[in-house]
Amino acid sequence: MPANRFYSTFDFETLDPRPSHAGEYRNPFQIDRDRIIHSSAFRRLQNKTQVFLSGEYDFYRTRLTHSIEVAQIGRSICAWLTQQSDALGDDCFIDPDLVESACLSHDLGHPPFGHAGERTLHKLMQPYGGFEGNAQTLRILTQTLFSEGRSGMNPTRALLDGVLKYKTIFTEKPANKANQYLYDDQDKWLDFTMGRQAFPAELTPGKARNSFKSIECQIMDWADDTAYSLNDIADGIHAGFVNVQRLERWVEEQTLSDDDKADVAFLSKAMRENRVEGRLNRLIGECIRATKLVPTANFLSQSTRRHQFALEIDPVQRRRADLHKKIALDLVFLSPQLQQLDHKADFILTRLFEVLKDRYIESVQPKGLHLMPAAIEKEIQKAESANERARLVCDWIANMTDHFAFRTYRRLFDADFGSITDFV
Repeated sequence: MPANRFYSTFDFETLDPRPSHAGEYRNPFQIDRDRIIHSSAFRRLQNKTQVFLSGEYDFYRTRLTHSIEVAQIGRSICAWLTQQSDALGDDCFIDPDLVESACLSHDLGHPPFGHAGERTLHKLMQPYGGFEGNAQTLRILTQTLFSEGRSGMNPTRALLDGVLKYKTIFTEKPANKANQYLYDDQDKWLDFTMGRQAFPAELTPGKARNSFKSIECQIMDWADDTAYSLNDIADGIHAGFVNVQRLERWVEEQTLSDDDKADVAFLSKAMRENRVEGRLNRLIGECIRATKLVPTANFLSQSTRRHQFALEIDPVQRRRADLHKKIALDLVFLSPQLQQLDHKADFILTRLFEVLKDRYIESVQPKGLHLMPAAIEKEIQKAESANERARLVCDWIANMTDHFAFRTYRRLFDADFGSITDFV
């Protein structure tokens, strides 16, 4: 396979040297992808909430199927851009394996119960450095992916840059921003990702710095937007949360443009004709073809081509995606049924965290009830601060699948849950 001139040694570099193997048939980005796919963190996504609790029905999306769909869209965008852009060609192209790796790993850090779980852990971890899904993804990739040695996968600089949607450190974030940050102790990986170059003055912490993204990260972000703006609607329709009558009532309460009304009419027609899946899948293709590569320049452009281009999205498709997300939010996520589940998720995770906080965080107790796995308990005993102990407790909770969180809660608090079969 000829070399891809789009990338250089700078992009392939890892924080620690990788051992070389004779006859290696994969490039560094393919190694990244394979390590992600074969990890337990990736497998756990099959039992983590996307829209509805995993296991509710067998055909709704989970974090795993969502990540696979995002990866497919991301690879297709790469192919489309190579075909359409004069700046790309057979020997100079955005690597689809790298984009696939970013897409497959973008939700690794999400805790059980979807965004409700993330909000709860963010609230509970405020005294200890916060919790953020993207920061947790970085922590998994760099520190905890291989749990046996509590080590990460030593990812390439390009993959880290492709995953890092946010580049503001927790203690630097503006006070009015609830999340969208990295943990304080992740500054060394951020520094490595940026080629150890300081951010220019105009990229202030917060929105400006978080909007600074490599071309692969921009592709991943739009692929993610495309997937959940269309597929969350599809799942909402299949579950009965979105139907023609509810959608028409929703329209009456909104101030919509003529283009928005036309898109709602398209959606209503698809529901009436029972052709939702096919029609929405067609829109995925339109979102892929709505992308365009445009030249740009910034403080990393001299170091890598990954920062010489921006992804331009057709405003028509951006507006449609925003409309679909608004429909999903109002009719699905803000429905009493899902709000009740969000309340239950908050209650469960709060009680789990509080009992572990008393046992492991606020005071170090060499002896006591063993509520966590022995290996994690040993690490907690070695931790030098409450923040470090809290992060280890948070790691365990965030790694839980929906069902494991339910079972753990019941073992701790449900007096009727405790036969020998309940502990398997």
